[in-house]
Amino acid sequence: MAEFLKRGRDAATIADDDARIRATVETILADIGARGDVAVREMSEKFDNWSRDDYRLTDAEIQDCLAQLSARDIEDIKFAQAQVKNFAEHQRAALKDIEVETIPGVVLGHKNIPIQSVGCYVPGGKYPLLASAHMSVVTAKVAGVPRIITCAPPFNGKPAPAIVAAQHLAGADVIYCLGGIQAVGAMALGTQSIEPIDMLVGPGNAFVAEAKRQLFGRVGIDLFAGPTETLIIADETIDAEICATDLLGQAEHGPTSPAILLTTSRKLALETMAEVERLLKILPTAKVARQAWDDCGEVIVCADDAEMLREADRIASEHVQVMTHDPDYFLANMKNYGALFLGPRTNVSYGDKVIGTNHTLPTKKAARYTGGLWVGKFLKTVTYQRILTDEAAVLMGAYCSRLCMLEGFAGHAEQANIRLRRFGGLNVPYGEAAP
Repeated sequence: MAEFLKRGRDAATIADDDARIRATVETILADIGARGDVAVREMSEKFDNWSRDDYRLTDAEIQDCLAQLSARDIEDIKFAQAQVKNFAEHQRAALKDIEVETIPGVVLGHKNIPIQSVGCYVPGGKYPLLASAHMSVVTAKVAGVPRIITCAPPFNGKPAPAIVAAQHLAGADVIYCLGGIQAVGAMALGTQSIEPIDMLVGPGNAFVAEAKRQLFGRVGIDLFAGPTETLIIADETIDAEICATDLLGQAEHGPTSPAILLTTSRKLALETMAEVERLLKILPTAKVARQAWDDCGEVIVCADDAEMLREADRIASEHVQVMTHDPDYFLANMKNYGALFLGPRTNVSYGDKVIGTNHTLPTKKAARYTGGLWVGKFLKTVTYQRILTDEAAVLMGAYCSRLCMLEGFAGHAEQANIRLRRFGGLNVPYGEAAP
């Protein structure tokens, strides 16, 4: 049985926090729905100390942000976006429209149609997370979405130049400097100045994630992407310094970000815990990482790889980094994860920032039923049918008529029967099943 050397917060505490967040978000969304721009402005002033007549950035403001970055900064952003675009294009090429004749005279098909308008949230309250612009805007562009708007909060009292540059270079049609619940609420519900979108995408804190959950149905969403989660699966083939570094590298995202070590080596577990404490004395973001580690960090010792696999699938983490003697064992057998990072040469930060896979991934065990954001999320796969011959219409009609009457749907049956009479010359009495 797995041994817990360190546990995070208990389930009751987490449930209390979730209830508080739900109530807060529900109130704010209702206010945005009722008062529109006025409510959005009040919330922006309250939460971000940021107010202006129009939160849409002008072309001049966008160019000013670009001018604040060095040529190397721009080059780096373009490199990262090129990696995301390249992988998304390969994914898009794998999604084919199809049309097949399933039986003589019956043609079925499907088409992949882009969502027509998407709102991309780019978090940036604590750090200007420009990478989220690559992941959402670039991928939506590759999918063919014709209208893409973005929202990101102000950073240090003004639009974050790097985020604005990333949004612009990625191809956003309209850029707003607006954060939090008020941003996703305004994009989804619409206000006097912001036209509503059809789908919300992008990661965020617990409040943003809950807002997306509550808005789902009125608009589509990519997935529930709340505070970052990381799981490291390791054995004696790796050392404590790299494990601790990779745990804290994700814990710095926020105070509620789980960072978990799963290992078959008790020695590595104890050494990693000690190394975490050493690194927290020198890490510039230690204040946030410390709270995340204390409240949400876990260390679990397992008997073997099979037990680590079971625990990993139970945890269903957003990011799973595998540094063992046989990483491919987990690639072949693991079922519940957002993204896998195999071997010590890669890490979650590569996925977050530059390598090309999407970093908007499922959290809070959503990996049990969904993958992360990808080009397919921006496409609707819709079907159509066509019957070419009288014979095919009659064949389908006879089966349909009988099946409808088996369910008691006489009106449905008559849709089939009238075609049996028209195209087959069959005398099927009204309201009866075909012979």
